[in-house]
Amino acid sequence: MPPYDDDQTMPDTKGQSLPLACPIDGPLAPCTIVIFGASGDLTARKLIPALYNLFLNRTLPEPFAVIGCARTELDDSLFREKLRQGCAEHSTHDLSHWPEFARRIHYKAVDYQSRDSLNELATFLRRQDARSGTGGNRIFYLATPPNVYATVAEHLGLTGLTAEEQDGNGWARVVIEKPFSFDLDSAVSLNRTLGRSFAEKQIFRIDHYVAKETVQNLLMFRFANAIFEPLWNRNYIESVSITAAETIGVEHRAGYYEQSGVLRDMFQNHMLQLLAMTAMEPPSRFAADHVRDEKVKIFRSLRPFPVDRLDDLLVLGQYQAGHIGGQPCRAYRDEPGVSPESVTPTFAIMKVYIENWRWQGVPFYLASGKRLPRKVTRISIRFRKIPHSMFRNVLQGDAPANQLILGIQPEEYIALSFQTKNPGAKVCLRTVRMDFDYLRDYTGPGLDAYEKALLDCIQGDHMLFWRQDGVELCWAFMMPVINACEQCSDPAGRLKPYPAGTWGPAETGRLIKDSLLWGD
Repeated sequence: MPPYDDDQTMPDTKGQSLPLACPIDGPLAPCTIVIFGASGDLTARKLIPALYNLFLNRTLPEPFAVIGCARTELDDSLFREKLRQGCAEHSTHDLSHWPEFARRIHYKAVDYQSRDSLNELATFLRRQDARSGTGGNRIFYLATPPNVYATVAEHLGLTGLTAEEQDGNGWARVVIEKPFSFDLDSAVSLNRTLGRSFAEKQIFRIDHYVAKETVQNLLMFRFANAIFEPLWNRNYIESVSITAAETIGVEHRAGYYEQSGVLRDMFQNHMLQLLAMTAMEPPSRFAADHVRDEKVKIFRSLRPFPVDRLDDLLVLGQYQAGHIGGQPCRAYRDEPGVSPESVTPTFAIMKVYIENWRWQGVPFYLASGKRLPRKVTRISIRFRKIPHSMFRNVLQGDAPANQLILGIQPEEYIALSFQTKNPGAKVCLRTVRMDFDYLRDYTGPGLDAYEKALLDCIQGDHMLFWRQDGVELCWAFMMPVINACEQCSDPAGRLKPYPAGTWGPAETGRLIKDSLLWGD
């Protein structure tokens, strides 16, 4: 472990002493984390920086090991150096303890299509278990392209590595990244393949949006405070806006993005998860399946999209050339790997309704896009206006409605706006804001979304992971929309252009005229 004293402090990046928080309930079981696709971008950018920071914060189990697997031929030293460079490039972590962490990292070249190659991996892992003392407990993290998930899972099952508590194994868990397949049929097929090697309790379908601290805090905000939950319904809330805006373009993901577009990439998973967290009923217990049961009820209650009049509830866009932060940005169709006639949407806003007692008639606006002016993910609640204004004779118009904003990224905050009187003899109302910064007065180590998700997987906690029935219900809701867009007679005509650096197509205004959508 890192050489910190037993006074429950650790050095921060400035060499000062900060108190350690308690990100876990107690010691974790030793385990080996096996990363398939370990030579790829996800491992270097997210997984290894997350694991290294957990190591620095003394929250990884002891002992533990990390085994990288990919087709590329590498030895341990080259692999470790590649990861160190990635950690230096994609994080601000202090690398002075990297050698201690790197000693736990090993590499094994694997051909995913070869059962013999996976059998060699099984032998390798059992030898590593004996050396490291990890007891046969293993997490298999599939950081591969999605089309490899089924093959790797099936071959793992054939090696016997997924059978728990036998043949030298402890527990076994598999983590898969979104997208969870391409459509409803392929999602069902993938789950069938996973089920031949893993039980449902062994499968962890990760959605890093749900692991963000402010998203989790939404449940505490709603259900641990008596003042908000009585107002959280159609009687007091006029509309809900959920936004995920990105400044980046398609970058190096053109091969994937051309096949998915924004609806598959963001809406089927991230956006509907945020919707469920915002709208779900209070579970009887704060336990994984109880929470996921309530999410599933929301997915079942989504009003089917009227595919014969999509334009009433949906706007799609594709970014054109423009500027962000003073820097020029090329059009989507000019990105490397993108077809010059591409009709792939990079922006969408949907107007969604939930047909249940709590939310009947309340519109939920889901909006996400690339090459927008700034990166922001937020949930905005607009309360209904007061039913009668006694101030009409002194105000120029109606008093603005109260607004509640939950910032998810990059700033994590909760803000409530309300009306007060300006000082002075004249009656002048002004809107003021009460803010809570999630990290204010907190000096312990923070966990990013991947760190939290990895810890939960090691602990066997499914709270922040998708369950298969939720995956299928979301695909069932989205597929009529996706099919209607892709199979219409004029897909290019439905796709509205917007310059990079703007807040999407002008046609967005016909769905919502609301500054809450993107922020002030």
